[in-house]
Amino acid sequence: MKRHFLWLTLLVAATLLTNAQTTRKVLFIGNSYIYTNDLPNMIKTLALGCGDTLDYSQSTPGGCTFQNHLSNSTTMGYVNAGGWDHVVLQEQSQLPSFPYSQVQSECFPYAAQLCESIREGAPQAGLVFFMTWGRRDGDASNCANYPPLCTYEGMDSLLCARYTEMAEQNHAALSPVGRVWHHLRDEHPEIGLYSSDGSHPSVAGSYAAAVTFYTILFRRSPSCISNDLALDAAVAQSIRETVQQVVYDSLDYWYRFVDTTQGVADMAGGGALRVWPNPAGSYVEVDFGGAAMQEAVELTLYDGLGRAVRRVAVSEVPARIELTGCPAGLYLLRATAGGRAVGSAKVVRGE
Repeated sequence: MKRHFLWLTLLVAATLLTNAQTTRKVLFIGNSYIYTNDLPNMIKTLALGCGDTLDYSQSTPGGCTFQNHLSNSTTMGYVNAGGWDHVVLQEQSQLPSFPYSQVQSECFPYAAQLCESIREGAPQAGLVFFMTWGRRDGDASNCANYPPLCTYEGMDSLLCARYTEMAEQNHAALSPVGRVWHHLRDEHPEIGLYSSDGSHPSVAGSYAAAVTFYTILFRRSPSCISNDLALDAAVAQSIRETVQQVVYDSLDYWYRFVDTTQGVADMAGGGALRVWPNPAGSYVEVDFGGAAMQEAVELTLYDGLGRAVRRVAVSEVPARIELTGCPAGLYLLRATAGGRAVGSAKVVRGE
């Protein structure tokens, strides 16, 4: 009897474990930032340690742009085959940081074409843009022609803005590897993220990317990861804690463009999310176009790093969000009700 009970207990435990496992079929489209240190296999290894499975393919010729990929038979063969749960898209490392007019003509249209082709073969596939990082010392080869590229900060901020715009235009998620690197550079400068060329990732840099992608693709906390992949244990732990803070704690922020926003009209009887004054001073007022609310709403304010800096539950409008202590800059205000997104608006905090 005891033996039978033990067998039954083990069987139930095994069944629960199996049901808890998640498999993702992912296509990676990009170039050397993906194949350096075999990033997809790193993600797969980390996923296995958490009981998850990554089944992947990749098309990553060195220096390849989105435009190049559209005429690449390997890339388009994978795209046309379909069946993907997610497709990761990474542009050539410098192009998105170039002057805006150049990005508009040489990057954005081809990103859109790729996304359209992917959705034709895999309508349910989640598109994920790989937000890359600024070069360690800026882009020296293009500095003279475009001064914002002369520093890491300038190049990195442009990459962040352009990948965010591509995600918004194409209703895609963001894998904010560049934001994770930015935080690590600030808080853990002892961690060497770059290889000797100051552009490509070191093993630690790829590990930061892998933990970020695991968190985004599986929507799970990196706290389940215990594999350091030959890194110093303290370094690996610092990277995982950073991803927890920057990515997982604000996961819906990085997926904010994916939601089909029905608008607050669906739950309030009409109208749209509206904020004022904007630019704002010490506070911002929010309403839903004057409509009466029919259910409670949570308003969340996110900063430029995707961190939730204010959360307010409201049952009537207009509602006020205090901004005292929030630095000047651009924020995203997001409204959710019953676990679904119901509206969003950009908020500018003035000086």
